[in-house]
Amino acid sequence: MQVTFRNKKLEKCYGGYKSACREWGNDVARKYIQRIDIIQETANMKDLCALPGLNCHELKGNQAGQYAIRLLGFWRLIFTLRDKQMEIVRVEEVSKHYGD
Repeated sequence: MQVTFRNKKLEKCYGGYKSACREWGNDVARKYIQRIDIIQETANMKDLCALPGLNCHELKGNQAGQYAIRLLGFWRLIFTLRDKQMEIVRVEEVSKHYGD
């Protein structure tokens, strides 16, 4: 799948480990980059959701239409699908969710 980013900060953090470390710390930064690599290597959402350990799921409520992937602990990578073929993913944010 192709990956785009909501803003330059998210893109910079993916392209630069040091930037991601400053933003979220070493462990979350490493997982952020790793998860985006996994998204890029996956053919579609069905395959992505089937991967063990990611806990990929659709969000509810005011975040309906967005998806989350577990990074570390309560940290999640939030993304949306940008086309109907489910081949383009837009990274929206990295956030710390409580009580998923």
